Amino acid sequence: MYTAEMRELIKKVEATRSKRLGVHFARMTPEEKENVLQENHPDYKEQCFRKLAVGANKGSKVPVELADLIEAKSRLENVKLDLNRVHYDIDVLIIGGGGAGASAALEAHNQGAKVLIATKLRMGDANTMMAEGGIQAADKPEDSPAQHYIDVMGGGHFTNKKELVSTLVKDAPGVIKWLNDLGVMFDKEHDGTMVTTHGGGTSRKRMHAAADYTGAEIMRVLRDEVVNRGIEVAEFSPAVEILLDKNGKAAGAVLYNLETEEYLIARAKTIIITTGGAGRLHYQGFPTSNHYGATADGLVLAYRIGAELAFADAIQYHPTGVAYPPQIFGALVTEKVRSLGATPLNCDGEQFVYHLETRDVSSAAIIRECNIKNKGIDTPTGVKGVWLDTPLIEMIHGEGTIQKRLPAMLRMYKKFDIDMRKEPILVYPTLHYQNGGLLIDENGQTRVENLYVAGEAAGGIHGRNRLMGNSLLDILVFGRRAGAHAGAKSREVEVNELSLEHVQEYHNSLEANGVKTDRVSPMLLPHYTHGREDCE
Repeated sequence: MYTAEMRELIKKVEATRSKRLGVHFARMTPEEKENVLQENHPDYKEQCFRKLAVGANKGSKVPVELADLIEAKSRLENVKLDLNRVHYDIDVLIIGGGGAGASAALEAHNQGAKVLIATKLRMGDANTMMAEGGIQAADKPEDSPAQHYIDVMGGGHFTNKKELVSTLVKDAPGVIKWLNDLGVMFDKEHDGTMVTTHGGGTSRKRMHAAADYTGAEIMRVLRDEVVNRGIEVAEFSPAVEILLDKNGKAAGAVLYNLETEEYLIARAKTIIITTGGAGRLHYQGFPTSNHYGATADGLVLAYRIGAELAFADAIQYHPTGVAYPPQIFGALVTEKVRSLGATPLNCDGEQFVYHLETRDVSSAAIIRECNIKNKGIDTPTGVKGVWLDTPLIEMIHGEGTIQKRLPAMLRMYKKFDIDMRKEPILVYPTLHYQNGGLLIDENGQTRVENLYVAGEAAGGIHGRNRLMGNSLLDILVFGRRAGAHAGAKSREVEVNELSLEHVQEYHNSLEANGVKTDRVSPMLLPHYTHGREDCE
């Protein structure tokens, strides 16, 4: 699959390999990190953000693609609905069918609540399914939640909401035990001890994994548990508007059946938004590792009823997305590849950044190498990338390591006649994760009564940058907490008359603040038309 020109450059990688093997590459100083971020990270490209004109975060900047959806009109503007014709009458409505939604459903069910999961695609079609590298938890004798806390705060540039980080790390060991007891097949030694590895920005080996199928394995178990409990799931039924009652409390949602094209009313005592991320908005034209339905729906719907955003201008670009071959452009190359020893190299076969630097710094360094220093590797499609020297893994850990620890990666590349055991692979940052989202407390509550959020749609946990393995952790920590709290609270809630008056009020606010638009939101499914180039 590699061209003759690429194979000549691979010789430079091979020529420097023996000198790099076993040599510790120096990490950047705090000043160097700040400089590379300021000069190269997409979050610092001011023209690609816009200040919101309406709502709880009026005056705060968000990516222009997200602003376009937030400052749009409702899909229901000209739709007549009978809100008294209720199709689903439940205690807890969960909007989103990934890991956060499934774990929330299980805990709400434990509280005796009648639960409905309404999901845009199929149950499990979510970024959870695509998470590969692992899940963090400080459950080894040489580690502690306190050390995990310091790592999380440092990774987020100490901007994280401290109470959320404290909750995250304290609940982590219990989450691993819960998953293990449910049947998740984590990697283990012969004596049953769980295998743990480093991730970028971690000071201890606390990454638990199931080969490089970790998210899929977790989702397999959670989805089976939802089915076994008899929890109702409405597939292909995304929410297009949150319903309030006459007192302004969250009280349900309008669902849209993508198959029958019908609007359905779901009345609920509490609601949990678990709609995931925004990768399919393709901020600044970046490729994405996200699943097809990741279009920021939850942010748009909750903001429209008064929920507050946090760190919505902080986006994670995973440093190692596939740059080549083009058939899998933007797909994730798990950080586990680097945690096992693969190093990033430029066209001269030189390492230019510590291989386990935090994701934002690593991404910025790769962008600088390709676009500023002009030391990237050109591909036939015009995309630049850098090498990830994967053959180092088996030189360090022994033959068979990649087959055992990275079977999905190995198979993905072998489809295109690239054997990552013998040849380096080409990578470039890919739009991966929404660091911010809707502001929550320790139980997933927003400032809108009876509205909860968990998973990637939640904001505040990771601050301005997330470390590897804390996403699978946060969806389960806060998914479980939101489910338990919403389930318990539903016992004391009485739903009053349902209302969509807030939709017209939001439209009036747009007009009053000079926003004239014919756009509608949520997007639901991505539009693949000519992309924005200047972010204006």
